Amino acid sequence: MAATPEPGEPGKGKPFKLLGILDVENTPCARESILHGSLGSVVAGLGHFLLTSRIRRSCDVAVGGFILVTLGCWFHCRYNYAKLRIQERVAREGIKNKILYESTHLDPERKTNGSGSSH
Repeated sequence: MAATPEPGEPGKGKPFKLLGILDVENTPCARESILHGSLGSVVAGLGHFLLTSRIRRSCDVAVGGFILVTLGCWFHCRYNYAKLRIQERVAREGIKNKILYESTHLDPERKTNGSGSSH
């Protein structure tokens, strides 16, 4: 019996590619951006149609809403993702330095006494 893959596991099964280029399942922020963009397009198009009753212009507004919301969500999510990666790298380097310099004369937490003892 084959186990069913978890939704968040990359590399399992056939990947879903949008327009043949963007791997939505394995690209960070892609899935959420596409979902928010589609919801934004429905809201913008339907709202414009209810206000003006112009079908063609409402479709144009829906496409524009999809593009704007998708790009806005994409850039916001990627910015937060990059910021998180930088914070993780700084924390990882700090932990590595803590392990490397612990109990040595280079340890910044080690207090030197003014008495000059080398203990």
